Amino acid sequence: MNPADFNTLKSILKAEGFDFKKSLGQNFLIDSTVCPMMAQASCDEQTGVLEIGPGAGVLTAKLCDKAKKVVAIELDERLRPVLAKTLKDKTNVEIIFGDAMKLDLAGLIKEKFSDCKRVSVCANLPYYITSPMIMYLLESRLPIDNITVMVQKEAAERLCAKVGSREAGAVTVAVSYYSKGEILFEVKREAFMPSPNVDSAVIQLRIRKEPPVKVNHEEKFFRFVKACFAQRRKTLINTLASAMGANKARLREILSELGLPETVRSEQLDMNLLAEISNRLN
Repeated sequence: MNPADFNTLKSILKAEGFDFKKSLGQNFLIDSTVCPMMAQASCDEQTGVLEIGPGAGVLTAKLCDKAKKVVAIELDERLRPVLAKTLKDKTNVEIIFGDAMKLDLAGLIKEKFSDCKRVSVCANLPYYITSPMIMYLLESRLPIDNITVMVQKEAAERLCAKVGSREAGAVTVAVSYYSKGEILFEVKREAFMPSPNVDSAVIQLRIRKEPPVKVNHEEKFFRFVKACFAQRRKTLINTLASAMGANKARLREILSELGLPETVRSEQLDMNLLAEISNRLN
């Protein structure tokens, strides 16, 4: 069976009485060329893959062909009979029904992938949960090598932007702190069923062994970063004074010590400068 075949998949979904739920952001990947590319980037025969949101199992099937083992977490119980059909020929896959953000992923990885040399995460995420899920995976500090994920093209550009560029935001800084991000390739909206209103892109986040900067207190650093980008049009001094009640005189002093003008904005600061200002404030 080829679940990537449009007519085959459509027939299975119809037979099981499945209808797409907008509330779950369901857009199933059906392009026969995209899934092998994602699988190739994500894993090899010694890799265990944790897939989040298998949908109808089209990407899952390709991951099974490439990886040693695949464990897929699906929120929608209605897909149980669909996945039973589309993955019936695959012997190295296990489907777990539940909310990935509520499961003990570290424990699951330890239990399911003990015989794998490495572990990666692969996902075609609903757009509404892209950033929360990616940050959950990164902040959990799971024993994984990389995260290969399909996201909205605009989100891909923001997540993988260079810190210190106009495209960067608080989530860019957080992603860059934990990983090295790269846009692998773009995907047209026609690659999905049903087709979304925007194009997508596949990105890969390669997990860092150590953060690129040293911060005195991680929680305070990320609160500081969030405050920095709360009002992008304002200068850093005015933004931090407004968002976190920082002392303007002290901020001017820090900027002067670092050779920065008082008019500098958050988007002009690279990771090193953000860490240095945060450390001096804290």
